[in-house]
Amino acid sequence: MNQQLAYAIITPYTIRKSRTGAVLARLLSRVSSELVCTQMFAPTKEMALAFSAGIKPGATEEEEKYRALIRDYVLQNLSPDSSGRRHRVLMLVFRGENAIEEVSQAVGYLRISSATGETIRDTYGDLVWNPDGTVRYFEPAVLIGDSVENTLEDLKLWMDFAATQSPILTNICVYDQPVKIEQTLVIIKPDSWRQKSSRPGAIIDMFSRTGLRIIACRFCRMSVAQAMTFYGPVRDVLCRKIAPGIGVRAREVLEEELGIKLDPGVDAVFAEKVGIPYALDQFERIVEFMSGHRPSACPQNEWEAAGTVTSMVLVYEGENAVQKIRDVLGPTDPHKAPSGTVRREFGSDVMVNTAHASDSPENARREMTILGIGENQFLLNIKNLLRECANG
Repeated sequence: MNQQLAYAIITPYTIRKSRTGAVLARLLSRVSSELVCTQMFAPTKEMALAFSAGIKPGATEEEEKYRALIRDYVLQNLSPDSSGRRHRVLMLVFRGENAIEEVSQAVGYLRISSATGETIRDTYGDLVWNPDGTVRYFEPAVLIGDSVENTLEDLKLWMDFAATQSPILTNICVYDQPVKIEQTLVIIKPDSWRQKSSRPGAIIDMFSRTGLRIIACRFCRMSVAQAMTFYGPVRDVLCRKIAPGIGVRAREVLEEELGIKLDPGVDAVFAEKVGIPYALDQFERIVEFMSGHRPSACPQNEWEAAGTVTSMVLVYEGENAVQKIRDVLGPTDPHKAPSGTVRREFGSDVMVNTAHASDSPENARREMTILGIGENQFLLNIKNLLRECANG
């Protein structure tokens, strides 16, 4: 089966207006092709020029009119401003048999309609003409490739640009009080990616009310080794908190079953012999949930291999970022989370609870290091995707 690649670039204006999650939700719910790669960029003037120049002339005068609009838009809005400040865009790459047409249908055409909200551009874009036929205002909301050939050329251009850029857009956003700025990490967990739905976009949309900026976004298939290291502190907490309670429960069950009274001193023995194995099993379940493999059932020489389940990792930045994200996320147990929080809306239990968020700036840095967020995965991913599609 022939596979196509298609991309959608969420524009700087759409990101500034905190519409990223809403646009992603629309794409995920309407495009059956698989979302396979994401990356935040802050284009340079040279990149904006190259991307604009790559937009081919239209086949007709009418078509060329709209393509010229896009060329001008890219130059004006993806280039840095007069102070040199660069603007964030988010690239989403899809793979599927009819990916380009599906993305085009979801995004909509440049003849933006103000009468409906059927497409992304109809809802979040604008095209206002002056009476003399000149353009008063134009905002396409999302930029896309319109053919297989053009899409491949554009992806290669962005791939080359990615090779020169950091995947974390530190020092791109401007703040009044830089010393107060924190970064925090969010993981939209595998339960949100098991089937096609708008849920990941809805979660990002809920986080947008914090007013924080997204400065990194990528897909992750956590390896067993990464999951064990990432959740290593949880292992000790589980053993410390769960094991004693299991020891007491084991004694109570035996007393009821046998009709005898046991010395409470056996609680410590049961905690060690029953509670600790139970806590370790819970830890293995967490690792399996996040990587797709139980450590005890996975050969150790395969622990470093990419997992079989997908997560999306985002880095948010802003004042008091850690607490703002955790307030919107809600407590670990979704049943105890307040209404309107992410976990209350989408979580099932203490493990399948939709999303993770760092509990301190220090842990955010630790978690980013474990997951290699600073490593340039986009370049490798696009190379592999281009090779796969070329091979059919």
